[in-house]
Amino acid sequence: MEYVFLILGLLLIIVGFLGSFLPVLPGPPLSWVGLLCLYFVKGIPTDYWFLGTTFVIMLVISVLDYIIPAQGTKRFGGSKYGIWGTNIGLIVGIFTPVPFGFILGPFVGALIGELIYDSKDINRALKAAVGSFIGFLTGTFIKIVMCFMFLVLFCYKVYQYWYIWF
Repeated sequence: MEYVFLILGLLLIIVGFLGSFLPVLPGPPLSWVGLLCLYFVKGIPTDYWFLGTTFVIMLVISVLDYIIPAQGTKRFGGSKYGIWGTNIGLIVGIFTPVPFGFILGPFVGALIGELIYDSKDINRALKAAVGSFIGFLTGTFIKIVMCFMFLVLFCYKVYQYWYIWF
């Protein structure tokens, strides 16, 4: 049964890593569940501090993933309309059949929101939309780094006690 948890944990971390840039999959939570699988492997000691710390990191990054694009819009001069447009565009972009809709969604949403706020200032609207896009890329980068670190932690824990398995 331990082998099942090891393989399942590794698969979940890999799928979580892919989910870092594919918004259909919840990347960070899947990666954390992969680490949780180590808890059920008898030969690998995993304490509550390890699980708790990684859970808090995963939770913070998952929340920041929704905040960062909106803050990017705000930093680049966007209004509340642009921030709302970013959030709505992110959600709509996930469910659209358009390839890479999850990337275009926040950009288009911020652009539309800013144009609703002030349709005469197209340059400001474009600047806010670019800020939204940069925020989205920043959030994606942070998720990729976190999932990679979870993969490294997983491999380190398994490597640390590999002699038990052979």
